[in-house]
Amino acid sequence: MDRLASFGNDPFDKPPCRGCSSYLTEPYIKCAECGPSPFLLCLQCFTRGFEYKKHESDHKYEIMTSDFPVLEPGWTAQEEMALLEAVMDCGFGNWQDVAYQMRTKTKEECESHYMKNFINNPLFSSTLLSLRKTKDSRFAEGAIPFKPTDDPPRPTFDSVLSRDMAGYMPARADFMEEFDNYAEWDLKDIDFVDDDSDILRALKLSVVDIYHSRLKERQRRKKVIRDHGLINLRKFQMLERCYPKEVQELYDVMRRFARVVGPIEHDKFIESHALEFELRREIRRLQEYRKAGIKSFCSARVYERAKRMREDERRKRTMLCDVLQYIQDGRACQALMGRALPRGYIYTNSTGRRSAPPLNLTGLPGTEKLNEREKELCQVVRLVPGAYLEYKQALLNECRRQGGLRLAQARALIKIDVNKTRKIYDFLIKEGYITKA
Repeated sequence: MDRLASFGNDPFDKPPCRGCSSYLTEPYIKCAECGPSPFLLCLQCFTRGFEYKKHESDHKYEIMTSDFPVLEPGWTAQEEMALLEAVMDCGFGNWQDVAYQMRTKTKEECESHYMKNFINNPLFSSTLLSLRKTKDSRFAEGAIPFKPTDDPPRPTFDSVLSRDMAGYMPARADFMEEFDNYAEWDLKDIDFVDDDSDILRALKLSVVDIYHSRLKERQRRKKVIRDHGLINLRKFQMLERCYPKEVQELYDVMRRFARVVGPIEHDKFIESHALEFELRREIRRLQEYRKAGIKSFCSARVYERAKRMREDERRKRTMLCDVLQYIQDGRACQALMGRALPRGYIYTNSTGRRSAPPLNLTGLPGTEKLNEREKELCQVVRLVPGAYLEYKQALLNECRRQGGLRLAQARALIKIDVNKTRKIYDFLIKEGYITKA
């Protein structure tokens, strides 16, 4: 006969007795030959010699009890489990509530026993020390200052940052919607009973095995996300921007391989490629100096300065060629100058008066609805096509309603510069869109 730990302190956590279906209290009996599900009996049914299907009264048995000391005399295994559960429920240091929940020990006894056996125990302290040394040695040679396992931020629910983190809940280490979120649905209706046939039981066990594999895949994906710091999206993006553009493209391509290596190894891999890119660029620069006959860095600085001056001259010649190409077309030349000159630049026309350059209509909404004369008007008065069409429709409606339109009425109708209003009014009169009152 062996003395083994029970399922827990709560009788509702244990299966009922197979004989009388009552809740089991320690000590109780477990058949050592029936399985795989445990065949449990209370002491009354065991003394009556209860038999059921394959179970016989002469089978070997085990007495299930927690009434024996584990760490020190005076504390049974059941009390040890009750102490751990009470500390978990009430919190460390709240010894008054812990003792009230245990009911068999005082506040001082709970505190001294827990501190002696679970906090200051030499066995546990040596284990923690070895784990700390292993962790320090693992990160001692890390050249990456970024720590991928930092605690992620804790945004409020349904905020922008929460949506960026895919609904991650740091306090629970879960997502609002997990990978393979409905895996449990295939398992919710499965129930193991004693009357199941061997084939049906094997099918149910296969479904459970499939569910376990799906859970493992879910945990593996969460571990990759956590270890590589992918939850904190903004920090991850800031880390990625520190690389050159070519390395950023490599970073994006190689991200899929992060699942097969650790975060430090993956970052070292990217850092090594970034270093290779810098070395290749430096080698090309030195080869260019050698090809130009430069033998000192002082001469290289002069060469770079002269190279920039040559590139500036080349851009100016290219701009001049574009101007000469369109010099025969006046409107195209004006449009080109409008693109080339800075915003707000004022030039002098043939009358000696200064005016703003024509408006460039390329890409503006509503340009395709204008004819050539309307486009020229919008360029001259510097009016976007959408506003012109709106003013034109308003003037047409007013002219149609009154049978004619005066300049003063037009100025009262559209509140813009009076000179622009006059040019639009004269243009519409000349084109026949409206008539004078």
